[in-house]
Amino acid sequence: MGTRDGALARAADMFDAGQFRDRLADLVAIPSTSQEEGREADLHRYLTAGIQPWLERLGFVVEIHPNPVNGFGPILTGMRIEAPTLQSIILYGHGDTVRGLADQWRVGLEPWSLTEEGDRWYGRGAADNKGQHALNLAALEAVIAERGGRLGFNVKLVLEMAEERGSKGLREFIAAHAGDLAADALIASDGPRVDPAVPTIATGTRGTYHFDLVVALREGGVHSGHWGGLTTDPAIILAHALSTIMDRNGKILVRDWLPRNGVPAAVRGVLEGCPVGGGEGAATIDADWGEPGLTPAEKIYGWNSLIVLAMVSGRPENPVNAVAPDARAHCQIRYTVDSDTAGFADALRRHLDAHGLAQVRIENAGIRMAASRTAPDHPWVRWAQGSMERSLGKAVQIIPNSSGGLPGDVFVDHLGVPLVWVPHSYNGCKQHGPDEHLLIAPAREGLLAFAGLWWDLGEDGTPGRN
Repeated sequence: MGTRDGALARAADMFDAGQFRDRLADLVAIPSTSQEEGREADLHRYLTAGIQPWLERLGFVVEIHPNPVNGFGPILTGMRIEAPTLQSIILYGHGDTVRGLADQWRVGLEPWSLTEEGDRWYGRGAADNKGQHALNLAALEAVIAERGGRLGFNVKLVLEMAEERGSKGLREFIAAHAGDLAADALIASDGPRVDPAVPTIATGTRGTYHFDLVVALREGGVHSGHWGGLTTDPAIILAHALSTIMDRNGKILVRDWLPRNGVPAAVRGVLEGCPVGGGEGAATIDADWGEPGLTPAEKIYGWNSLIVLAMVSGRPENPVNAVAPDARAHCQIRYTVDSDTAGFADALRRHLDAHGLAQVRIENAGIRMAASRTAPDHPWVRWAQGSMERSLGKAVQIIPNSSGGLPGDVFVDHLGVPLVWVPHSYNGCKQHGPDEHLLIAPAREGLLAFAGLWWDLGEDGTPGRN
């Protein structure tokens, strides 16, 4: 008879002997970026060569489906059904990555090769998300071996290859397969911990709302000497528009964008004493930036933020002596589920008009990724927290949603499952830029945490099962 301690020991041995590192190296070596043309075959190869053989050895029935939306990467489902009467867990991940950006990595590193240096494994996807879903599968492998080929629950894996393009097609796919994917909870991994040393459970994610601000005044530029001081400069109008939307200390001035009733009491409660950043990311936290009166944790996990992702007027790379014809800024709101996104565009229009900025247009406004949240005190969340603390011997921080975006709303809307996200990375992992890496110590903890979770799911005491 296997034991819980035996399962954790197997997981630790797998990690310490280098087996997990070698498997992750094989996955990173597949250049499965969904953001570069010509990589379509690599998106398929990640599933067929990197994941499918591994899953089949673990007893999964695997299918690879075309994306319902033409032009986007495939979706893998893996079903490991021991008995229809057992509880079922949705396990989610994505095998696609952002662009490799090979020319921007520092000397000695490259995106499609796993490199170990000090306490880190470098490589594209090491943190987002290859390393994270691989850890969860490796933990399953340890528990299956310790239990002699069984788990005591069912696993339904969904692994998509278009997350870095907004998870296009995933909603349609889940809706079409909702019957087969019915489950009791989603337990999966993506995103960062609140601090590298603090195991974390997130019960949702913030959403992203995008819009362009455009000031277009004429067909072409006009001579700066002949017309400067006489004709309106669109860049100045745009700058004034942005200054009315947010003050110089980062406070959002379009107050209808904010959570309708402030930070909910349940959210404020779990965030009390919650650390933020940690590691090298701590240096980028400016104490006076953002909404006054909120803690750093409340600002990033319980509030909304506005970011100007890009802005341009004229040609900064090759300026000419002309008053530019137009100016444009692409903006993003990171928002929580407590916000009225249906009113975002109208609120902005009213705000600009009230400031005499009718010539500033709002274009391409809408949600890119919806927010989601399961109650932080949900029984599945508290059960997972208890399991992880038993495995790791340390406190586990619950947050109401991670700071980034994930398609949790899709699973809530179509499967009705509570969300338990257990991230294995940290804010400083550089996941969308050069030199992406996974910290080795939190990765090892993540493997042990999931070995304990998978073991405990096969025992009595889970929510809804006595």
